[in-house]
Amino acid sequence: QLQASGGGLVQAGESLRPSCATSNQIFSQSIMAWHRRAPGKQREMIAQINIDGRTGYADSVKGRFTISRDSAKNTMYLQMNNLEPDDTAVYYCNAKYGLGGFWGQGTLVTVSS
Repeated sequence: QLQASGGGLVQAGESLRPSCATSNQIFSQSIMAWHRRAPGKQREMIAQINIDGRTGYADSVKGRFTISRDSAKNTMYLQMNNLEPDDTAVYYCNAKYGLGGFWGQGTLVTVSS
């Protein structure tokens, strides 16, 4: 239901912009979010965007990452700037839809020092 892409291998200080596409039915009725799971750590939510565009961020990414949504493309983005090695993780997109939700398959981001 959710298709994530845009991960990759970058050096510290560089940028990436993963995306997450879904159907109009899901996208238009869902709070969308990005989560990540770093090696040896639990999954954490790092950014969320409401249907009305309000956003929220984890302290670990605030000021460096920007979440956005494009209703014309039914796609959510995560602009990640000034990446750090600690940002290395599998990034998952999530749609809070009704009483449940959907998860993307994950996209790997690796940041080398």
